[in-house]
Amino acid sequence: MAKTKTAYVCTECGADYSKWQGQCTACSAWNTISEVRGAGGNAATARRSARFEGFAGSLSGVTTLASVSTEEQRRIGSGMNELDRVLGGGLVEGSAILMGGEPGAGKSTLLLQTVCHLARDQRALYVTGEESLQQVALRAQRLGVATNDLNMLSETNVERIIQVAETEKPRVLVVDSIQVMHVSDVESAPGSVSQVRESAAYLTRFAKQTGTILFLVGHVTKDGSLAGPKVLEHMIDCSILLEGSGDSRFRTLRGIKNRFGAVNELGVFAMLEQGLKEVKNPSAIFLNRSEEAAPGSVVMVVWEGTRPMLVEIQALVDLAQGGYPRRVAVGLDQNRLAMLLAVLHRHGGLHVADQDVFVNVVGGVKVTETSGDLALLAAIVSSFRDRTLPQDLVIFGEVGLSGEIRPVPSGQERIYEAAKHGFRHALAPKANAPRKAIDGMRVIPVTRLSEALDALDELSDT
Repeated sequence: MAKTKTAYVCTECGADYSKWQGQCTACSAWNTISEVRGAGGNAATARRSARFEGFAGSLSGVTTLASVSTEEQRRIGSGMNELDRVLGGGLVEGSAILMGGEPGAGKSTLLLQTVCHLARDQRALYVTGEESLQQVALRAQRLGVATNDLNMLSETNVERIIQVAETEKPRVLVVDSIQVMHVSDVESAPGSVSQVRESAAYLTRFAKQTGTILFLVGHVTKDGSLAGPKVLEHMIDCSILLEGSGDSRFRTLRGIKNRFGAVNELGVFAMLEQGLKEVKNPSAIFLNRSEEAAPGSVVMVVWEGTRPMLVEIQALVDLAQGGYPRRVAVGLDQNRLAMLLAVLHRHGGLHVADQDVFVNVVGGVKVTETSGDLALLAAIVSSFRDRTLPQDLVIFGEVGLSGEIRPVPSGQERIYEAAKHGFRHALAPKANAPRKAIDGMRVIPVTRLSEALDALDELSDT
């Protein structure tokens, strides 16, 4: 029997080491090097031999880039337009898709609904490693989905799963979840760095060779990132994240990586007793505002992937009771909030250093782009001065450190989206103002923060 040797791998960048050390010299991360065991050689050699085994017969010769076919790959509809949107238009044959999310977010529910729909027209295999077959059957009964055509397998051994898949020849394969799978040749517990890496590589290789659509369910850590080695995200073709707090019935599906479409695409679902139902008009959901206008409430237009979305941002500014004012941001970058408050003081003349500032994006939406800067400052000014802004006002724009209002991508599309939802005023960067007037919409172009504050004074008086 070959002697088992041990190597050490960084979970962030995948660098190999012969012995353990505190810091990875490749990516400078601390305490990310974990033990990997392999048989008959070091871990790197074992991984390389396993990864390329079976590819020898399919190796092709050198070709020119011009001779490569550029025909668009055929896609298969999943039955949910929001999921297809995040995936770039549908499922691609031979693609490996990793779906992550918090416990209870609805990962298994969404995949079970999807694979039951796909099983009507093509063979599908659902492999469950965390739940029993009875638990999955009870969920399917509660969801009311058709289960006659879906093949099920309760297994955690990857070699056994591949054997069954070679016999069944499924078009769609779901593995729930990758953290409980294991490969027999790797001498470590399921969920370890080596097991997750080798299991994913084995399943992905099978999907590429057979043209099978592979779904992998992944866990997330406490900071919201996918658990396991970072190279896991490099192996797969598409990484999507299902987000949603336990106190909200809405779930957002966000594209993190996609080799077949745009990233940062967003799909919105509602969690009901019958499972996840897609929300075709997210702006109408997130704009469920009170009929009575209140200070500190502003509507902004964010761009998610390929579509605009209207969300409400709220701010509360109050005199600090202690010696240290608080700065709390929910759904926004807290460091950017501190920076914008400094810009507001320097170029807007508002002193809030002795005030507690709380901001929140309604509906649990996370705003990562800079187009919400101007709306954020408008909400803070409205709360600080205790003056309401019109309900039919929408605001967007990036604010620079020198107080300038910078344009944002797809500005005119944002204004048209607001007009469709009945908004009559728009405060936007001058470079984003439409060339032609929009019926029923008054666009107020601004280039400086001082101009925006003057416009807000005018609007709050009307």
